[in-house]
Amino acid sequence: MFFFLSKIIWFLFSPVNLLILLAALAALLAFTRFARPARWLGGLAMLGILVLSFSPLPRIIVRPLENRFPQQDAVRGPVTGVIVLGGAIGVARGDIVLNHAAARMTKAVELARLHPEAKIAFTGGGANLLSPVIRTEADGARLLFEALGLPPERVVLEDKSRNTRENAIFTRDLVMPKPGERWLLLTSAWHMPRAMGVFRKAGFAVEAFPVDYLSGNEQADFFRPYREASRGLDIAELAFKEWAGLVAYYAAGYTDALFPAP
Repeated sequence: MFFFLSKIIWFLFSPVNLLILLAALAALLAFTRFARPARWLGGLAMLGILVLSFSPLPRIIVRPLENRFPQQDAVRGPVTGVIVLGGAIGVARGDIVLNHAAARMTKAVELARLHPEAKIAFTGGGANLLSPVIRTEADGARLLFEALGLPPERVVLEDKSRNTRENAIFTRDLVMPKPGERWLLLTSAWHMPRAMGVFRKAGFAVEAFPVDYLSGNEQADFFRPYREASRGLDIAELAFKEWAGLVAYYAAGYTDALFPAP
């Protein structure tokens, strides 16, 4: 139930979606007796869209998420396994498709080569609410890892999970981690606080290995605008969704902390 509610509620109340819907509503009301308030509503909605499209605000919002867990040295110490969270890969027309979070997959292959003793555990099923899952993210991961030369015996695929909580529980049950083992959790830096909180709550001791940064961790983050509206809106959507996810997961008892820390 949580999965379905989270998808529906976020679609309706995502700030980006909400601003676009308000602008559309204002356009319709402009031809009625509510034309005067419609102009104000449309103006405010368009101002919000412009701010999220071109201003540094999305980068400012995502920056605390990305700074929560520090980057790691890829070659530090032996590694039992690397857990790669889904959200970066799929299959279309029988071929691999990577999105903006592709660094999750490329870094997984890099770590696999740096640590030949480590298992690579990919976790990701299908999270599409409106269509049946034909090819899972795990299917795409299998194709990619095979194409890049990773031996099948080193790869563990979990293909049933639909969200971060299920990633943690299903992967824990699949790999059965033992005391003293060192497992790295590989996901986008902006997603790492929630992911770490969920894995801790599931009793799976992992180390954060963040990748796929959207901010530069420099002073320019606070004043450098975006050159493309789609880029600003995309990062704003990710950032708002992740902050909302932290609140929702904490309220649901899926994490022990509102903003998990190292």
